Amino acid sequence: MKLSSFRYLVRQGFDNVWKNRVMAFASFCVLLVSLLLVGISILFYININVIIGGIENRNEAIIYLNYETPQSRIDEIGETLRTIDNVSSVKLYTGDEALDDYKNKMDDFTDVFESLENEEDILPDAYLIHVADISKMSKTLKAVQEIPDVLNVRSPDAFIELLTEARRVVTIVASAIIIALLIVSMVIISNTTRASVFSRRREISIMQSVGATKNFIRFPFFIEGMINGFMAGVFATLLTWFTYNSLVKLIGRFEVLNVIGLGNVIPYRKIGPIVTLSYVLLGSLIGAIGSVLSTRVHLKYRAANM
Repeated sequence: MKLSSFRYLVRQGFDNVWKNRVMAFASFCVLLVSLLLVGISILFYININVIIGGIENRNEAIIYLNYETPQSRIDEIGETLRTIDNVSSVKLYTGDEALDDYKNKMDDFTDVFESLENEEDILPDAYLIHVADISKMSKTLKAVQEIPDVLNVRSPDAFIELLTEARRVVTIVASAIIIALLIVSMVIISNTTRASVFSRRREISIMQSVGATKNFIRFPFFIEGMINGFMAGVFATLLTWFTYNSLVKLIGRFEVLNVIGLGNVIPYRKIGPIVTLSYVLLGSLIGAIGSVLSTRVHLKYRAANM
């Protein structure tokens, strides 16, 4: 294709957006809504996983050791815990530290604690451990319980099962919603683009009658679809940015949400470039391909009836 022809077709694509602005606006709106539905669903899914992950990181198991366990043996147990698969962190929590914490939390019982000052080994030494994958918590704690001199193991089993099930359900539901939205969006976009091309069937017929090749006819529609998709991607980015930041600010006002882990929402500045690039590229690609495919179907239909 000559450079002059290429420039002419690109210019025709831009001109067609204005000449057929009603159908172009319809295609733009459909692309915009489709991008927003899919994009917001994906962002919601990502943030739910981050929130659940943040709550997971706050969970820990307490490994109580036998009373009067010598310090050398305590150190050995700590090294053994660090070698267990799925254990991400290990911290010693002595009985004295635990007693001091109880004193600070229970100021009304100062006399009781003072009467116990001469007692030894009131509380056992313990280790606080975090696991990398809470779905493997039971298996990990079973290995911990087999270590000699381990008195007891305490962990939030019910809460862990709830989190594991919540993540599984969220993954299934979100995946189904995203796939359904993608399918519905593609169908709607295809029908809208086809209607836009069909409304200009006379223009296509004239171009065919004067000997224009199929690629020559398709290219302006390709440019037009790309422009509509690009604009839809830009507006989807702006709407997502405004909505997302507004929700993040709203969540930040409620301290209780931060306490239970709902404050772990990803800031938009961290995902903004990826969101923008995804919207613009996906919108341009869908718009361009949808226009070309619809034009191709029309050209085939007309060729079959000539």
